[in-house]
Amino acid sequence: MNTSVNTFDTEDFWTDFYDILFPESRHTQAAELVADAPLLAFPPGARVLDMCCGAGVFTVPLAARGYETTGVDRSPAMLERAEERCRAAGVGPRLVEADARHFAEPGAYDVVLNLFTSFGYFEDPEDNAAVLRAMRACLRPGGTLLLDLAGKEMLVRRGNGTRLVRHGDDLVFQTDTALEGYERIRSEWVLVRGERAYRARLEWFMYSAAELRRMLLDAGFSHVETFGGFDGRPYDGEAPRMILRARR
Repeated sequence: MNTSVNTFDTEDFWTDFYDILFPESRHTQAAELVADAPLLAFPPGARVLDMCCGAGVFTVPLAARGYETTGVDRSPAMLERAEERCRAAGVGPRLVEADARHFAEPGAYDVVLNLFTSFGYFEDPEDNAAVLRAMRACLRPGGTLLLDLAGKEMLVRRGNGTRLVRHGDDLVFQTDTALEGYERIRSEWVLVRGERAYRARLEWFMYSAAELRRMLLDAGFSHVETFGGFDGRPYDGEAPRMILRARR
C-alpha cells in the first residue's frame, strides 16, 4: 500500500490522481463551454493565456477555436499530458513551464484565463496577490481576466464532511475541513485503486465574491463583474461556480 501523502507541490499527486482530476468527461465539458459559453467567446485570433493550464483541458479547445493560445503551468507532468492531447487534437498552442507568480510577458495577451479553481494555493497571501498582479501585467490595456473558482459561499453551503466518489473501478474518499474561520480549506483524499491506496492532503484559500473583488481591485484591475457560470448567470445561492471578469 502506498502510504505517502501527496500535496499540490508533488508531481506524484498530479500523476497518481490524474484520472480523478481530469476524466475524459471534463475535457468534453471544457470543449463544449469553449464552443458555446458567452463568457468564453473572444474575438477571432485573440491572444489567450491559460494560466495554470494543467493537462490542457481548456488550452486544447481554445487553440482549436483559432485563438493564439499559450498554456502555462509549473508541473512538467501536466504539461506532458497537455502536449499529448495537443498532438491528438492536431493543435499547437505554446506550452510554457513557469510559476504563475513570476511569468512575465507584459501586454502580450488580450485575455488571461485562470480556470478550474487554480487560484489561492500559496500559503502566503502575498504570493496569491502576486499571481493576480502577474496576470494583469500580461494583459494589454483593456484586456480581460476571467477567474473561475469554487466560491466560499458554495463551499460553506456544502459544509464539512466526507464524501465517497466512484470513478470507474476507483474509489475516492474526500474529507473537507474548513480552517481558520473559513479562510482556508483542507481537503484530504484517499484513492483506492485495486489493492493500492494513495493519499493527498491539499490546502488552499477560500474566497467569497466580495473578498476576491477587493483583491482584484487592489491588484489594479477595474470593472469587476461576478457570474455564477460561464453562461453569465447570476452568482446566487444556486450558482455552481464563481466566475469573476475584470479589465486591465
